[in-house]
Amino acid sequence: MAIVGGRNINVFLGLFTATATWVGGAYINGTAEIVYLPSKGLLWVQAPVGFALSLVIGGFFFVNPMRSKNYVTVMDPLQETYGNVMGSLLFIPPLLGEVFWFAAILASLGATMRVILDIGGSLAIVISACTVVLYTLLGGLYSVAYTDVIQLVFITLSLWICIPFALVNSATESIYYTATHQSYQDPWVGKIEKQYLGRWLDDFFFLVLGSIPWQTYFQRVLSAASPGQARLISYLSGLGCFLMAIPSVLIGAVAASTDWNQTSYGLPSPLERGESAMILPLVLHYLCPAYISIAGLGAIAAAAMSSADSALLSAGSMFAHNIYRKILRKKATETEVLWAMRTSMLVSGAAAASLAFYSSSVYDLWFLSGDLVYTLLFPQLCCALFAPSTNTYGSAAGFLVGLLLRLLAGEPALSIPPAICYPACSLVNGTYSQLFPFKTFTVLLTLGTILAVSYLAVVLFQRNILPRRWDVCNIMGGTSTLVPLRQVGKQMGSPTVALEENHD
Repeated sequence: MAIVGGRNINVFLGLFTATATWVGGAYINGTAEIVYLPSKGLLWVQAPVGFALSLVIGGFFFVNPMRSKNYVTVMDPLQETYGNVMGSLLFIPPLLGEVFWFAAILASLGATMRVILDIGGSLAIVISACTVVLYTLLGGLYSVAYTDVIQLVFITLSLWICIPFALVNSATESIYYTATHQSYQDPWVGKIEKQYLGRWLDDFFFLVLGSIPWQTYFQRVLSAASPGQARLISYLSGLGCFLMAIPSVLIGAVAASTDWNQTSYGLPSPLERGESAMILPLVLHYLCPAYISIAGLGAIAAAAMSSADSALLSAGSMFAHNIYRKILRKKATETEVLWAMRTSMLVSGAAAASLAFYSSSVYDLWFLSGDLVYTLLFPQLCCALFAPSTNTYGSAAGFLVGLLLRLLAGEPALSIPPAICYPACSLVNGTYSQLFPFKTFTVLLTLGTILAVSYLAVVLFQRNILPRRWDVCNIMGGTSTLVPLRQVGKQMGSPTVALEENHD
């Protein structure tokens, strides 16, 4: 199938395209931003280690179950276990995740173009969105993969060329000294205060586990030539993601060690102007020669393109395969599916561009992009792959519990106040901040709800505590295709398997 490139991607190509997918504009811009912020610092840069561990865990635990059943998308096991209706509902979190991720990419690319090319932010976002959408529509998985190779090489070379010029600039203090000593601002290594430890752990688990249930990841490992190669691609790309963060960390450290009054940027500093999200392009523009800053701009653009086309391709693939082909038009031709994919790409691109206009921080959008996927989809995928005895009732209950708990916890990036204030919830500058690891807590409750309600539903119907006619999801038998009967019967030890086989 074209979505997984005929399952013939080699290790070299898979390594580059998997690494380039995660190393996007939001990744390199966000890493530099967090290192630069006095309230954060290097210790709060969790993405490099988080993504690396995520790819290792994905390769170790998730590749074999997905490859053994020849799945095409991350939604396939969910639809197979919980049916098309529940699968359609579970399609919403990854779709929103891809849109948020694409919005973060556009915001970072727009910020870069605004600084170095001196064009309006809105125009930069529109130009970037149109370019990425057009670029993605013209190529499939192989086109995206081969361009990822070129883009990743270009990113590496361009950023490393910029580093020496920024380090030796006369306005920059030694980053070795400013790492532990206060100069123009607090040391850029940062610190984790005791009251923020719960939030730090929550963000870390979010990056490690919440980065697994993405179609962009599974599209790479499912397209590999063999399960062994798929695991190898996953392990090596984790190392690649970690190494690709080093230039951004150095640039963030340079920014924190710079007397901006000695540059043409002047005072107040980027932090005081509220431009910390653009710190990487600012360093390239004001601390490097013009021809070097253009190379750096190309690196950021390449990083954005390498992730943007993957996000659009992922959203389009899931809609075309899991919604259009499996639900809306089961007899759809390949041409119809292709046009459905292209249409969904256009809609997703337009939605992401609209959201990018309201981005105050690249890192906020970047974290928000995987929030719903982590709290809602990750527990569902784990149950579908490793606890297939779960059923549609448990899935629906878990989805409802997870969604309510996550929404009621609020979202500072969208100025949504919390309705549930967990322990250590504090009001900072008029904005409520949840210091309790509520995301991971929501994941655990969602996981427990799925398992408990699934077991309870089977017990109630098997023992006739509830009449079989109330089994609207048909987990105990009948003609509905919401849940595979043989699978449920075998795993629950139900005699309905024999009944169904006799009936057939």
